Amino acid sequence: MTSPPTAKPDLLGLIDQTIASALDTGTLQPIRTEQTLVHDDGSDFSVRWVSSLARKDAARVDAVTRRTPDFNPFLPPEPSLTVAELGAGHLAVLNKYPVIERHLLIITRQFEAQTAPLNVADFSALALVMRTHGGLGFYNGGAIAGASQPHKHLQWVPSDSGLQSFMTSLSPTSGELGENLALPWRHICVRLDEACWVSPAEHCGAQLHAAFARACTALDLPSAADPMPAYNLLLTRDGLMLVPRSREKREDISVNALGFAGSLFVRRPEQIELLRAIGPLALLTSVAQERVATA
Repeated sequence: MTSPPTAKPDLLGLIDQTIASALDTGTLQPIRTEQTLVHDDGSDFSVRWVSSLARKDAARVDAVTRRTPDFNPFLPPEPSLTVAELGAGHLAVLNKYPVIERHLLIITRQFEAQTAPLNVADFSALALVMRTHGGLGFYNGGAIAGASQPHKHLQWVPSDSGLQSFMTSLSPTSGELGENLALPWRHICVRLDEACWVSPAEHCGAQLHAAFARACTALDLPSAADPMPAYNLLLTRDGLMLVPRSREKREDISVNALGFAGSLFVRRPEQIELLRAIGPLALLTSVAQERVATA
């Protein structure tokens, strides 16, 4: 008598299996951090820094930021970090040095530049993750926007990543497209139709790409330029937010897309007081562009 076929694990199950295996082999090297909240004008920002008990982790952070320009960890990706195929052109790969658990990278199989325009296939791959598991998808469009690698990769973190309070900010204050008036930096938000997430991934990807193009048009950004101007993209099942960038850092505090979701990382604990003095909202506005209030 044959045994019934075993159900294929869902993506979260595959992520957890890959994490367990990669931890056993030492391929996955989580960065241990400490965390505090910094309050600013009614908003709480999660600020992480490398634990004082984890000097090895501090060395890992330095190693990541000082990689040679021609080093590409995604061509090919490490097999023990590879979770699943996401369509014909993309792979789901674990972040080798995660700060947030289950942090997933969605990489192109062949080299494409991080400054190349996002296309329907990129959004379709992201849709394969988000239509079932929600969470936050994000993209750092170039080094000025916080990208640490030149090979195109979207990113995803689950809904239990501690960013829930900011996920509601990715929809416009009113209407289908517009600004969230609570945010001081220049941006545009697009409300997403829930029906997108029950359609086939390629159809959902086309809808997400169209929403991205609408946001670019509203900000006078060319959505198909190669290279694209620097920007950050944040995406939930409810809406997306596009943020043009002006610089990578202020006072040696670097910002990527997660900063606009309320999550900041500093290399040293003494930078926390500097961050408090600047203010997280002012920090984000200074690396983005100041929003001009309309009459």
